[in-house]
Amino acid sequence: MVIDIKKLIAPIVLCLSMQMSFSQLGISHEIGVIAGPVAYQSDFGVRSDLETNAGNSGFGIGIVHYINFAYRADCNCYTTKKYFNDHFKLRSEVSWNKTKLEHLGEWADGNSVEANKLRSHTGEAQNWDVGMQLEYFPTSLRAFSSGLYSFAPFLSLGAHYVSYSPKVYTSYVTSDPMNPNDVGNIEDPNNFYSAWEPGSVSDQSDTTWSIVGSVGTRYKLSIISDLMVDLRFQYFFSDWTDGLNHQLPSNKANDWLVWLNFGYIYYLD
Repeated sequence: MVIDIKKLIAPIVLCLSMQMSFSQLGISHEIGVIAGPVAYQSDFGVRSDLETNAGNSGFGIGIVHYINFAYRADCNCYTTKKYFNDHFKLRSEVSWNKTKLEHLGEWADGNSVEANKLRSHTGEAQNWDVGMQLEYFPTSLRAFSSGLYSFAPFLSLGAHYVSYSPKVYTSYVTSDPMNPNDVGNIEDPNNFYSAWEPGSVSDQSDTTWSIVGSVGTRYKLSIISDLMVDLRFQYFFSDWTDGLNHQLPSNKANDWLVWLNFGYIYYLD
């Protein structure tokens, strides 16, 4: 996958500078890893179709960092008991996900030419993310840290900068004997569903922003470590992350995904 590192440098530097600023205030830190399955909701397949949703699934991994406002690393003590300190954490993240895509559902079934074109068209969505989320814990973080609660549910909302690099494939075999070398040519609109306008497929890499929200919980594994699970919804401000942007009436939204994360969090300070 070709990644434009230069486009990711500015968001990464911004995240690191904010973390360093909080470090100077004595705020404590946590670091962790996350991984889990991804369900990609794109222009492939049929909207709200179980076969499509189950078939177009992938995997994601990431590294997360938390600013813990409830505890001061410089004095090994709790911070002033304010509501924000006791109920919020700032999460920064660098993550990657990959999903193989194919057309599933009623329009790809059968032996017609159009169905064959859809089945022959496959793709791959690959994304690098960097960004931040503010996590809200309804219960006390002090109480959770001291072991009073085993679980700490949370909600989060934030923004991620995304570098996406889709792949587009077609194995459609034309019936034109004068054009035997056109198999796999993604520049030829005749190799794709005829109702789509020319230019509806592209394997060009680019960047975009996204809104990220999640719901989850932590489980206290030890004084210095937690297990975490969260269900993420991520909406991209682009409809090209999957390499397909057809203009049919069924194309009502940009690409988005649902990611079920499992993670391990370690308290640094």
